[in-house]
Amino acid sequence: MKLLTLRLAAILLLAPFLFAADAWPGKTQIDPIYPQIESLYEDLHRNPELSLHEVKTAEKMADQLRKIGFEVTTGVGGTGVVGVLKNGPGPTVMIRAELDALPVQEKTGLDYASHVTTKDDQGKEVPVMHACGHDLHMAVGIGTAMLLAQNRDRWHGTFIFVGQPAEERIKGAAAMIKDGLFTRFPRPDFALSLHDTAGLPAGVLGYTPGYALSNSDSVDVTIYGKGAHGSAPQDGVDPIVIAARTILAWQTIISREKSPFDPGVITVGSIHGGTKHNIIPEEVKMELTVRSFTDPVRQHLLDSIARIAKDEADAAGAPKPPRVEVTESAPAVYNDPALTARVAAALKKQFGDGNVVEEKPNMASDDFAEYGRAGVPALQFSLGAVDPAKFEAAKKAGELLPGPHSPFFAPDREPSIRTGIEAETTAVLAVMGK
Repeated sequence: MKLLTLRLAAILLLAPFLFAADAWPGKTQIDPIYPQIESLYEDLHRNPELSLHEVKTAEKMADQLRKIGFEVTTGVGGTGVVGVLKNGPGPTVMIRAELDALPVQEKTGLDYASHVTTKDDQGKEVPVMHACGHDLHMAVGIGTAMLLAQNRDRWHGTFIFVGQPAEERIKGAAAMIKDGLFTRFPRPDFALSLHDTAGLPAGVLGYTPGYALSNSDSVDVTIYGKGAHGSAPQDGVDPIVIAARTILAWQTIISREKSPFDPGVITVGSIHGGTKHNIIPEEVKMELTVRSFTDPVRQHLLDSIARIAKDEADAAGAPKPPRVEVTESAPAVYNDPALTARVAAALKKQFGDGNVVEEKPNMASDDFAEYGRAGVPALQFSLGAVDPAKFEAAKKAGELLPGPHSPFFAPDREPSIRTGIEAETTAVLAVMGK
């Protein structure tokens, strides 16, 4: 009897995986809704909005969800949208789609390209483009919501659509959580999102168990010196020389202070100092991006950056210590291994093993990580977005294709949308399916 009980328990544990892996007729159900989703995608692409200003985009998402039958709340964490669709008792699953675009001038040549310009938060006129595929993510998310509403007999529980603002400024997820995303609404048992990539052809999906995307910290450093005439450096303290020595010393943090088995990156993305050939300035400003996966490595990198900057300034006799400030941060995306295995199995069943591949971790970042940090098992997986023929040609030629944040990035529209809807719906059914 004891052995029978143990076997029954094992079967119950495996049951969700077994039933979730059953393929569903996704392609035939996408056909009737595709024209509407494509129209939505083109509209979103033509009319992008910057982070924290996604007012019209949020309205469009809310309107789509209401028409499907969701209970919709707007203004969550700023311009965030939350749609809730209940279908009896069962797990609660959320998907995240980002609302914001980038200050990039589009150069794709598409007939639905963005020609939008607007003022940024500093009052500067800038172009705006969905250069990271958030328009694709939103359109796919609405398609998934439509199919789930049409297939209530295939799942049970509560489905939540989260339209998140300000992903590009890594602020939106934290703002929505702070505004009660997990208290004002049903707390999810699982969180899912997909992200397009130029690293896979359209029709192919990718997943990474465990750490998938890195911690990201933006660090501003100001080195102070003493101004003087360029012909008499002995009368001043040159912050440009201090900055040069500091930049080189920072690289020893990566090469000598941490284990080579713990990835880390320190990049100085900008350096500004001085106004004229023959003037030693009083300060130099630098902007750094710092990447890591684990919290101990992250803290070590940040502490060492500050330590070395101070020590180099002291060694040069600087008039005061440098200012070191972390201005933006995002934690690493950690894909729950059990959830990843469950969804990957379902995707392979739906698309075939050859179209679902395991990817290496990436040093890019995404504030989708905040949902996992809040204690929700989470998974972000990849959606190939490049025309397969172009992908193979570039691979043979050793060329790098335009990817997210490029003014030339344009997902292969129809196969990317169709695969995205089918994949995201499959992922949701993997954890909510009957």
